[in-house]
Amino acid sequence: MLDRLPDALLDSCRCNPAAPLAGDPGQDFGLEKNASAAQFEAIKHYLDDQQQRLWANRAPAILLWLQGPDCSGKDGVIRHLFRGLNPQGVTVCNFQQPNASERNEDFLARYHRHLPAGGSIGIFNRTPYEGVVSDLHDGFIQPQDIAGRLQQIARVEDEISASGTLLLKVYLHISKAEQHERLKKRITTPRKQWKLNASDLPAHQNFEQTQAHWAKVLSSSQRDSAPWFVLPADHKWLRNLLLGSLLARQFETLNLQWPEPELPFTLEELEGS
Repeated sequence: MLDRLPDALLDSCRCNPAAPLAGDPGQDFGLEKNASAAQFEAIKHYLDDQQQRLWANRAPAILLWLQGPDCSGKDGVIRHLFRGLNPQGVTVCNFQQPNASERNEDFLARYHRHLPAGGSIGIFNRTPYEGVVSDLHDGFIQPQDIAGRLQQIARVEDEISASGTLLLKVYLHISKAEQHERLKKRITTPRKQWKLNASDLPAHQNFEQTQAHWAKVLSSSQRDSAPWFVLPADHKWLRNLLLGSLLARQFETLNLQWPEPELPFTLEELEGS
């Protein structure tokens, strides 16, 4: 049996609509980094095996929606958790600010184009909810448009679930102090400087305001059929372990077996050739 984090701990990360971002992003649940390293490696091996089974069966699909502030580790957790998996069965889509062409179509169209096919894992680095928070901040929509967009996203989530795809929505919760430290490392570490954008400074300065906006969105979009999981992300190793355990639990619900097709030829036919 896989040694992952227990259900009670994972379920404690389900978004609380009354206080979506009230949890401590620096908590560690009493776990210890070094002691958890072997557990994380076991989870990665399990995910590799399960992804191969998923690909062999060609159905269903798993879709991860990953959201969080700058420096919360969206790129990092994708790199650490999915490194080594068969790239044929994993697609990663990074959604930045919509370009001029994308702004002239329905805001969900670009996400529709990248829904995963059966048997694959799809990862959205940033989610359709950017169309509620970032589009408002960038002036692409007005406050009165938010309710309608949230309803549209909810319908898409229902359609995804009805298709048999398992949707996992995750928000990486980081503190402003930790974001400050990670931005400082990007400034002072040459190999990290490429990650810096001019928008990172005003985003950090407006951290509390943006988090308050995201808290409202998480609260409004938390549904039993498509729940958010808010993962404390100040500790990178814990962030990775939590997400790995959530994905492993998704695979457990599928109970994937290797397919048993009718063989096109027998061993005797092969040996006699």
